[in-house]
Amino acid sequence: MENEFALAYFLEDLWSKGFKLQDEDIRFIYFGKNSTNATEWKTIIAVRVTLKYQHEFDPSFFIGVLEHIAKPSIITKRQVYRSLEERGLKTKKKLRR
Repeated sequence: MENEFALAYFLEDLWSKGFKLQDEDIRFIYFGKNSTNATEWKTIIAVRVTLKYQHEFDPSFFIGVLEHIAKPSIITKRQVYRSLEERGLKTKKKLRR
């Protein structure tokens, strides 16, 4: 069963690590989650990807990522990351030999 407060805990953890999102950013994250009918874990990934690539919260980038990964055909984290990589976003580091 999915933890219904995972997103809130994730955002609180960001805050405790010094990444201070504005109140309007938090509201937009929940707005995006609700408007795309995305799960908490997909929303968390979209926030992580946004912060990784934009180095700040960019609402348009976030909603673009979230709309893409919120598709019902994407059901696992592996599929999320593969789908993002197909769109040109490297989401994981490759090990060098």
